[in-house]
Amino acid sequence: MEREVNDSTSFLFHGGPARIQTMKNIFTMVLAGGKGERLFPLTEQRAKPAVPFGGKYRIIDFTLSNCLNSGLRKIAVLIQYKSHSLDRHIRVGWNIFNAELGEYIASVPPQQRISEDWYRGTADAVYQNMFLIEGEHPDYVFILAGDHVYKMNYADMYYWLMAKDADVVVGAIDIPVQEATRFGVIAVDENYRITRFDEKPAKPIPLPNDPAHAFASMGIYLFRTKALREHLISDAREGSAHDFGKNIIPRMIEQGRVYAFKFDDANKKAVKYWRDIGTLDAYWEANMDLVAVDPQFNLYDPAWPIRTYQGQFPPAKFVFAQDYQGGRMGVALDSIVSGGCIVSGARVQNSILSPNVRVQDHADVRESIVMENVLIGEHSRIRRAIIDKDVTIPPHTEIGYDREADAQRFTVTESGLVVISKGMKLHAAVDPSG
Repeated sequence: MEREVNDSTSFLFHGGPARIQTMKNIFTMVLAGGKGERLFPLTEQRAKPAVPFGGKYRIIDFTLSNCLNSGLRKIAVLIQYKSHSLDRHIRVGWNIFNAELGEYIASVPPQQRISEDWYRGTADAVYQNMFLIEGEHPDYVFILAGDHVYKMNYADMYYWLMAKDADVVVGAIDIPVQEATRFGVIAVDENYRITRFDEKPAKPIPLPNDPAHAFASMGIYLFRTKALREHLISDAREGSAHDFGKNIIPRMIEQGRVYAFKFDDANKKAVKYWRDIGTLDAYWEANMDLVAVDPQFNLYDPAWPIRTYQGQFPPAKFVFAQDYQGGRMGVALDSIVSGGCIVSGARVQNSILSPNVRVQDHADVRESIVMENVLIGEHSRIRRAIIDKDVTIPPHTEIGYDREADAQRFTVTESGLVVISKGMKLHAAVDPSG
């Protein structure tokens, strides 16, 4: 018998350790094999979930931190595209659970157990790893995306499924109708039961009693194991896209009990925060928000810690407050500066410095993301740039001030954002002083 609940945020249980105990009957799969082609060249040598974010994190850290904070303790990360750095990050940064209690986070590449194909879609990735589910005998299976930035207590979604006696629950965020054309749109009735699923529709169906908003799929699914198994086996026999949003969920709407869970944001801000950072400009904007006085996404909430791999770096240092001529000052303003950084007689403003960055005398860095092991030479000027790892910027280099010159050497987006590839070798500029 279905329990009628009109708002998915009203049926929440807050039980601390009791909640974590309940989550033991859930197995979690994180889909982390995406190429992230629109983030190229940041994804030239790594999968999208492994792209650095916010100075010290990688994108996948946010999904894994949600799992940790929600009490999920059996997690398989399905990897595929250029997965070495992602696999290493999971191995050294997330080896935190107690194997003696059956807890783990493990990265799982395609293993050709069923066919010789790589993962052909999100549903096929799970289907090829059904042996993991069979080995754990869970009652429920979470399917999560590893390339989104948000905070969410997945336990709330589990209790919503129980309240609705659903076969599957789909995470959904309400967004303005005019923006919903970029997403998979979920149509629901007054009780949040899903009536149809449309991929990037020209005319999104609005929410009941709210014509200004529609439900966008977050790519988060909680299944009863039996229902998931049946539909994955059926889908594998067909020539479909083997995708949850395109194939599995639409079929289950016709045959089962499928409900939407309205995203309850653990970020504790006035506006809900969920980002699918799919483009270079969106990636830059999300990072730049973090240096605001009151950022939309809160990294500093002790009640919801974001975990990552912590390199052994010394504290950040700022040297040369002012020389005798008053010409240089080591300072960072409205910026995030990670461990191991040295700002030596230079100015950094509205920027993010990842670990072990050096900014030398009289250099000026504005509105930029500088990744690990980058050296910015003296008298260089950098503006609105993303500099990937292991790059040396020669002295007197200007980036972000001459679009045509930048486009001859680097990737430049339509907005003028300059992106420098990992390990790229730059030629020294001519010293204008002679």
